[in-house]
Amino acid sequence: MAIRLYRAYSPGTRSRSSLFFDEITTNRPQKSLTVGKKACSGRNNRGVITLGDRGGGHKRKYRIIHFNRKEPNSDVDIITARVISIEYDPNRNVRIALLCYENGTKRYILCPRSLKVGMTVSSGSNAPIEIGSAMPLSSMPLGSTVHNVELTLGKGGQLARSAGAYAQLIAKEGNFVTLKLPSGEIRLVHKQCYATLGQVGNIEFANVRLGKAGRNRWLGRRPHVRGVVKNPIDHPHGGGEGRSPIGRPRPVNPWGKPALGTKTRKATKSSSKYILRSRR
Repeated sequence: MAIRLYRAYSPGTRSRSSLFFDEITTNRPQKSLTVGKKACSGRNNRGVITLGDRGGGHKRKYRIIHFNRKEPNSDVDIITARVISIEYDPNRNVRIALLCYENGTKRYILCPRSLKVGMTVSSGSNAPIEIGSAMPLSSMPLGSTVHNVELTLGKGGQLARSAGAYAQLIAKEGNFVTLKLPSGEIRLVHKQCYATLGQVGNIEFANVRLGKAGRNRWLGRRPHVRGVVKNPIDHPHGGGEGRSPIGRPRPVNPWGKPALGTKTRKATKSSSKYILRSRR
């Protein structure tokens, strides 16, 4: 995958870059695996804005991704599937792969790096050590690069799912394995939790520059306004004559809670005992 650069034939293209889509093999999603997605503009079920600066953007359809590669009610040790297409997903920065299983079932998965159309992927406790194979962490060799890692048995992958992300298996002991996560955190995960071998694809996504505000609007992101330039009724940092400081000991969010560097993780959270080293 490569980055496409543009000549400066307009102000919006002077610093613009985008991805090539040569790895995508079809422009139509599998209809049975798509559902409608209603825009909410950052509002919750009560209509209250809980995520600011959202709204507009292009209409999308949600692709149902099979994060849980372990097939329920299956007595087969290995389940194989063939990759029949690599597709674009507007809801995430990763490409998705459409799999066709031996019984004709079709499912979407996150596309690992180097996965191509026609390749075969497997899942199960005795799956081969290949890119795209899903298996329990206990079946993987030390030093393996994995993604789509489960935290709760049977729930499906939750960790290392964005473009270019991966976790590394660094130790095994008892009922747990030790993983180093993309954030730098080192934590224990149960050895029977499933993960997928390899790194998530589309690694060049981090190098894309939008180039103009309009591309942000296409993605449903509205302009972000600093609190210090608002009125006191709109933000705790607002008000004052001319350019003024925030007038508080530390920065706060619009609801008066500490912001910018304050740790928000609950100190007594039950899963803290599994974290060996917190993220940097």
